[in-house]
Amino acid sequence: MSDAFIQPVPLAQASRLLNHGPTVLVSAAHGGQRNVMAAAWAMPLDFTPPKVAVVIDKATFTRALVEASGVLVLQVPCAAQADLTTTVGNTSGQALAEAGRDKFSAHHIATLADDPATAGVPRVAGCIAWLACRVIPWPEQQAAHDLFLAEVVAAWADARVFVDGRWRFDGAPDALRSLHHLGGGHYLLPGAAVSGQVLAVS
Repeated sequence: MSDAFIQPVPLAQASRLLNHGPTVLVSAAHGGQRNVMAAAWAMPLDFTPPKVAVVIDKATFTRALVEASGVLVLQVPCAAQADLTTTVGNTSGQALAEAGRDKFSAHHIATLADDPATAGVPRVAGCIAWLACRVIPWPEQQAAHDLFLAEVVAAWADARVFVDGRWRFDGAPDALRSLHHLGGGHYLLPGAAVSGQVLAVS
């Protein structure tokens, strides 16, 4: 994907990037190591400032990097990245790190140019949205439920499918639609948009 399509998203609209429940990629980095994993359980929590929640299992290498650095990037992969999403969700970052590699090098994952907001955490190229986040410390919740809360400090999206503050998948090629995990490496893609009206009280 050309960087020309990447546009900043106002923080007031950041929650809309996750409102429709997509599978996300979580990337993290610390001490010269980096990793990326897939996560199906992520959601927006608040508007001002924007906050998100994501479940990161304590057995993952990403978890260790997030706890050490206090920052992470959530990104919304698209259908063109279904194989990549399944792959990074089913391979061990720890095993690769012990061999002196990481998922980015092992699976030839391209990254976008660094941005100060990401604090050195890589953004996966080809996604349709990215949210740079600062972890809100809550050790008890993290330990008990693997649940991380974070404040969104910057966000970006692909202007071909995120237009005027909302997703516009109607007319978009399937390759640019977000992934919604059904389990076992199977996904749904979002379909046509439907508008609702407020019904009058009778």
